[in-house]
Amino acid sequence: MQEKNLTNTLDHLFRNEYGKVVAVLTNKFGISHLEQIEDAAQDTFLKAMQVWAYKSVPDNPTAWLYRVAQNSLIDFLRREKKMDFLGDTILSEKTTSENIVSLDDTITDSQLKMIFACCHPSLSQEHQIILSLKLIGGFSNRELAEALLKKEETVAKSFTRAKKKFREEVQFLQIPVQMGLQSRLFMVLQVIYLLFSEGYSATTGSLILKKDICYESLRLALLLQKNKYCKHPNLEALIALMCFHASRFDARMNDKRELVTLEHQNRSRYNEELIQIGIYHLENSGTADKKPSSYHLEAARSYYHCTAKTFQNTDWKSILYLYDVQLRMHYTPMLALNRIVPFAKIHGAEEGLIELQRTSNENDFSTTALYFAIKAELMFETNNLENYIPTLNKAIDLTDNDLIKKHLGKKLKRGCYELGLISKLK
Repeated sequence: MQEKNLTNTLDHLFRNEYGKVVAVLTNKFGISHLEQIEDAAQDTFLKAMQVWAYKSVPDNPTAWLYRVAQNSLIDFLRREKKMDFLGDTILSEKTTSENIVSLDDTITDSQLKMIFACCHPSLSQEHQIILSLKLIGGFSNRELAEALLKKEETVAKSFTRAKKKFREEVQFLQIPVQMGLQSRLFMVLQVIYLLFSEGYSATTGSLILKKDICYESLRLALLLQKNKYCKHPNLEALIALMCFHASRFDARMNDKRELVTLEHQNRSRYNEELIQIGIYHLENSGTADKKPSSYHLEAARSYYHCTAKTFQNTDWKSILYLYDVQLRMHYTPMLALNRIVPFAKIHGAEEGLIELQRTSNENDFSTTALYFAIKAELMFETNNLENYIPTLNKAIDLTDNDLIKKHLGKKLKRGCYELGLISKLK
């Protein structure tokens, strides 16, 4: 049990602190040492796993991680004779609190510098996103592959090329002045959105929801809002979107730490304060040219989910309309797949299956768990029992998240029990 608690603590800290440690050290020692900074940060978390297994977790784990990572980096650079150490001292346990008294302010400043540096215009959009999610969010290649719909090997190679370009083109971290800051804002917002999305629907591991990533994404967005040059309708809409999604955190899991789908969520557990904050930002996100962004449309869909008194009373017609508008603006396979749910609610499961088939003819969902999960649900509703079990089993096999896999397994057992097909289970 103690080992499991330590693993959970380290997972929490890695998600919450890895990007901060990398950002602070990069800001202090320079982009030219990025490879060594990454190694130092990763080694520090491995050391934490070893040391904290025998000792208790320190009172200030952030300071501990920063101190150990910096000392490790300095040791390496000293051995390689890559810097002058007259102004740099090794931090000790006793001096940690004195030396890192302003660490929170340093982190905030460094993280913003890092995210804007990763979105430097000399880098391609793909490199900007990969650098940001790896260095700021601590994403694994697998998580990045899921988020970007690419192969892990492709992501790994892209990250190597992106770091090389980053070192060559971006000499140091800095918040760009007015025009430069505004020109990078849209990409920064996309990075924050992708960070939040991974936290909200974790693709791997034993959690469906990684609140640390979500709240960190919201914090970064709110920090941007404080800068007058970053004030933009898209930022307001993104904040609204995150508030609406975050308002449902407590309802997505039951007391047994099991996944609860939207249909069965206890809506009294929705955070009304966050919903009202989301409404405030959505109302302030009006666009002068009356062309909403994807953030506006997704925030509006989430608004309907949050404010519906019951699942049955959800305004599915408005939600479907918002999907259609967004798909005309910017088509993506996953957006088209998610659209099937409100489509079937309005037109029925039979029509939903036909629309799903049409959508799958245009996209390759052969390795997409969500596609088979939706298909199985529609098959169940249309009494297509012959294909229901193998289709849902396919969704289970393709799911990497342990909690979703368990949820789909229980759903399969319940469905088979209701249909009298228990003997056909694996």
